[in-house]
Amino acid sequence: MTAFDDALPRRAFLKAAVAAGGTAALSACLDRLGGGEPVPAGEGAAAHPDRQHAWNDHVRTDEYGNHLLPSHQVLLYLSLPGDGPPSADARETVAAALDTLDEAYAWSHEALLHSAGYSPAYFDRFDAALPDSVDLPHPTRLSNFETPDFDEQDVLVHLASDRADVVLEADAALRGERAGANGVEMPAPLTDALELDSRRTGFVGRGLPREKADSLEGIPQPNPVPESSPLFMGFAAGFRKNQASESYVSLDTGPFAGGTTKSVGNWRQRLDDWYGEQDHDERVMEMFSPGHAAENLVEEAGTNLGATSQVDRFLDDITEQATEYGRVGHAQKSARANRDSEGNVRLLRRHFESTDGDVASLHFPSLQRSIADFEAVRRAMNGTDVTEATPAVRQRVNNGILEYIFVRSRGYFLVPPRSLRALPTPTGPADADG
Repeated sequence: MTAFDDALPRRAFLKAAVAAGGTAALSACLDRLGGGEPVPAGEGAAAHPDRQHAWNDHVRTDEYGNHLLPSHQVLLYLSLPGDGPPSADARETVAAALDTLDEAYAWSHEALLHSAGYSPAYFDRFDAALPDSVDLPHPTRLSNFETPDFDEQDVLVHLASDRADVVLEADAALRGERAGANGVEMPAPLTDALELDSRRTGFVGRGLPREKADSLEGIPQPNPVPESSPLFMGFAAGFRKNQASESYVSLDTGPFAGGTTKSVGNWRQRLDDWYGEQDHDERVMEMFSPGHAAENLVEEAGTNLGATSQVDRFLDDITEQATEYGRVGHAQKSARANRDSEGNVRLLRRHFESTDGDVASLHFPSLQRSIADFEAVRRAMNGTDVTEATPAVRQRVNNGILEYIFVRSRGYFLVPPRSLRALPTPTGPADADG
């Protein structure tokens, strides 16, 4: 029996096929779908938004206008062989491969959304430095209790679609396992220029985590994940009014104007105590805030909250709440650093779950103008000031969700505008003095 055996329920089968990858998984996926609806074709790179991260207008929304991320996602971490800057041939290969995706697929959740980003290690290959308009340090530890691996591969390609067959086909074409994508020939695979270091997969959406939670390391049995939840921890996320806009996270000056920076971490989840020792109100306290539980704001997975988590109501007296209830909320800790002086949200979070290696984990892509913005929010998650204010809240106990999540990896990337996405120099265009 394969990991994507036909006896599995349809949605579980498709997620398993994406996780397995390769032409066998694609063939099995196409057989299961029986042909299905044609995949909308693209019109080339020039017809798609110059912002590679411009996804919001091209995905589904719920009744409250919250953006629903594509169900199936693949992350490809790749490295350029050798030392020094890329060759013109390598740049041409990367450009042609990514352009092929834009010709093959419409820019839509019904077809394919994708991006290519570049790490600090990639830009270290050049003599020139990135301009001051780009804040892209090497990844680092952001608490004294985490020990992540740092993703320093040169390139991150992110594929996303509501159709499992699309991400599988695009992935296979980029890795040279398929001659083309959606009827468009791939001149040369991405892997002719880059070496694949790691392939990671995931999913998000109401009901999907519950389908995958059986016999999964990190999830207690019997399966406690609510059917209404898009995430393993049982609550909705990504509320529209608690997210930065795509314009806000876009660089507005310099050669990479229109691009953004991207942090991608992976968090292992251990939820036995989350579900076994905590009741619903206690989980609400630690995910949102004690005030959310006191006012009964969160029903089931919290979709009743609509377009906002309402966390801004519970920021001014966070230490007083922690002292009274003996707990502090993840959302309220983070939100303190996730607002600028005018009250705008700084980060655009696009996280999704994973069962890679049969372990429950969370991929956490975050978009922001500056990596410093992400690091400030992540450090706020530590709740250091709250632990100093009340002995009930300790480094990882009663301190948001820190007791249940363990960072495994973290990487930082510059996601250039589409016009500069093929192995850019630190000063932008390929013909610039790099």
